[in-house]
Amino acid sequence: MNVPHERDELVQALIDAEPSAGSRRDGIVVVRAPGRVNLIGEHTDYNMGFVLPAAIDLELRIAYLPSDDRRVELVRLDSGDRDGFDLGEPRSKTNSWIDYVAGTAWALDEAGLPLTGLRGVIASTLPPNAGLSSSAAIELASAWAMLHDVGASVDPFTLARICQRAENGYVGVQSGLMDQFAEACGVADSAVVLDCRSLEWRPIPLPPNLMLVVLHTGSRRHLDGSAYNERRSQCDLAVAELARDDPRITSLRDVTLDELESARDRLDPVPFARAEHVVNENARVEATVAALRADDLEAVGRLFAESHRSLRDLFDVSSPELDAMVGIATSVDGVVGARMTGAGFGGCTVNLVRPAAVEMLRAAVLERYPAITGLTPLILPVNATDGAGRMA
Repeated sequence: MNVPHERDELVQALIDAEPSAGSRRDGIVVVRAPGRVNLIGEHTDYNMGFVLPAAIDLELRIAYLPSDDRRVELVRLDSGDRDGFDLGEPRSKTNSWIDYVAGTAWALDEAGLPLTGLRGVIASTLPPNAGLSSSAAIELASAWAMLHDVGASVDPFTLARICQRAENGYVGVQSGLMDQFAEACGVADSAVVLDCRSLEWRPIPLPPNLMLVVLHTGSRRHLDGSAYNERRSQCDLAVAELARDDPRITSLRDVTLDELESARDRLDPVPFARAEHVVNENARVEATVAALRADDLEAVGRLFAESHRSLRDLFDVSSPELDAMVGIATSVDGVVGARMTGAGFGGCTVNLVRPAAVEMLRAAVLERYPAITGLTPLILPVNATDGAGRMA
């Protein structure tokens, strides 16, 4: 299905879906929210650690007209699905895409922000279930739409936290802040490093001699809410055991590798492995930031490789498809670093690639990956972009 994405196309799609919008064309607004790719720092956000994501120019867009009633109604242009809800009214979850919009409305209302009803259409260039955080994108885009009159006055970081509240408290996935933060606060041509405890963040310019390439395995990401929450619970078990001897420990952020090693005998092997990944991954984020600042690309590649092995062997969230994709990418001259990205179990890898090597990477993936997995990959060169907002 050929789904429109450009502004004028989306305006026309809204008029087609809501013929009455034709007479109010000048009042149609288009908002956008980028996806995100995480360079390094996986499963560290809910452990109060460090993350280094970037907003990317694969994104979700909503064209809408504000309404005089309290009804929010949206049409997905990829499927034709139409769904909606009434602002401020009790609503049961339906375990479908509209829950992310309804949850965002619930969290915005809880924060005391004034909401506007609307009629709109949704289009996206983000591959679904790819680990590029289409869920946070629909939360942020719908927030900008429902905050029709006041969206620009809400601090982007505050909006990110409200959207995280929607996912935790309404959708029921106990995710950290990284996805919403990256998509709200993204900076063009940069990654953004976040300290998930202090909430301090800053942009980290990406080397101009490298390109970001996302490789989609063609395997749907299937780390569902239950498995995600299980990983989080295992980290919490490690913290609880470690805190018995040291009450200052309130998260894995407080734990050194030596302290963790000294507790090996009294921790169950699975929580120990999860904690070992997180403690080392936090250090890898800080080392990667330093390496990028120093243009030490050899160090960046080594850190990417260590992160992927840790996610595979200690956190147990990689997959044969992700491992195959990383193996192919790292065999190509000019690929500086490759690792799985996102929560895991399918989805995508993130790759830092010299521009002259992008086509060699594409050729290697298209030739070798289907033969190994039987799946069709997507090769997606992307740019780091600014965070969510209105389109001009």
